[in-house]
Amino acid sequence: MSGVKNLKKISFLIYGLGLTGKSVINFFKKNHIKNFKVWDDEDKSLYKTKRPKNLEKALKRVNYIVVSPGVSLKKSKNKKKLIKYKAKIITDIDLIFLMKKFYKTIVVTGTNGKSTTCKILAHVLNKNGYKALLGGNIGTPILDLKINRDNFLIIEASSFQLAHSKFVCPDYAIILNISNDHLDWHGNIQNYVNSKFKIFKHQNRKQYSLINRNLKKNFKKKFFSGKLIIPNFRAYKKFKLKIENSYLVSDINNENMSFVFTLVKLLGITDRSFLKSLNTFEGLPHRYEIFLKRKNCTFINDSKATSFEAAKFALKNTKNIYWILGGLPKKNDKIILKNLKKKIIKSYIIGKNTDFFKKQIEKKVNHKITNSLKNSIISILKDISVSNRESNNVLLSPAAASYDQFLNFEKRGNEFKKLSKYYARKFI
Repeated sequence: MSGVKNLKKISFLIYGLGLTGKSVINFFKKNHIKNFKVWDDEDKSLYKTKRPKNLEKALKRVNYIVVSPGVSLKKSKNKKKLIKYKAKIITDIDLIFLMKKFYKTIVVTGTNGKSTTCKILAHVLNKNGYKALLGGNIGTPILDLKINRDNFLIIEASSFQLAHSKFVCPDYAIILNISNDHLDWHGNIQNYVNSKFKIFKHQNRKQYSLINRNLKKNFKKKFFSGKLIIPNFRAYKKFKLKIENSYLVSDINNENMSFVFTLVKLLGITDRSFLKSLNTFEGLPHRYEIFLKRKNCTFINDSKATSFEAAKFALKNTKNIYWILGGLPKKNDKIILKNLKKKIIKSYIIGKNTDFFKKQIEKKVNHKITNSLKNSIISILKDISVSNRESNNVLLSPAAASYDQFLNFEKRGNEFKKLSKYYARKFI
């Protein structure tokens, strides 16, 4: 199946009318696709004329059900009906691959580092003559992009999107890494892994599959057709010595940067051009963002670290840490500080799940329950004032989701930055 003209002959039901669902509607209208219905469990007033009177009859009649990433079949009010017609469920990303393609695609997934990797790829490609567009889980719904014939489309794909995808077939498919995450949504680690590996399922022999060495066996068991490429980590480490970008010289980005390094070589970009473009890259906010240096204190916003596996990167690459952690813990997450204890001076626990984090760290590192970011920052600055240490790092790397106290990790990170700047002026 290919071409928007063919999509006009197909019927759809858009389930979930958040940011993604609304972008699907706009895409259908822009491409004159009229045969669709909509449904939202919470808001019955949205697009009333397109809402079916009987959901089950609509699900039965349509060819495809376009589900928003946040919709869990296990938690939906209509889970029995959705599960019954599971074979029809697709995502907004699938629609991109159902269109007639005149553009190249890169799909990036993984547990940690997706957004930064995608952003670097887009930056490098655009600096080297490619017309790269970036969308998906990174913030801009993929169907909102104005895709032209000669574009290079970079898609950040979450496990939520991939779990329901059926037609994803990238020219370059990348799984950066996999660790426990979103298990409350997927049910177990195997379902989570399976969702990630869907990006390789429909590839042909002319397309590329990039994974780290740890996932090589998983790939080969599936007998995928894409060209398997393992990034050359050693070659990147050697190349990295030439980089003059302070954001990229730390070890925190090494593994994911080895994927970027490998991919640009496949595209024929020279080392010299790659290096030049890397030196102009600016890091994303909330990902190990060094935003303030004042006397003997450096403040680092790593609010995006919503699991311990993500926080571990920041802890591993920092010393003399005053660590702020806590929030809504991920299912089955464990804090293992075996090789990191010496780096942490003291920990400050925030959020509404302080008992969970206290049990995880109380016998490992010095800690204090502060409940809020404000209390943490004040406590940290007071502790630093009575120490004689020449270098101190105030690190927000929560190892938890933000929803117990904040709307999202961005709000949490911005609040940390605002409070840090205010109290740093006051105490330092």
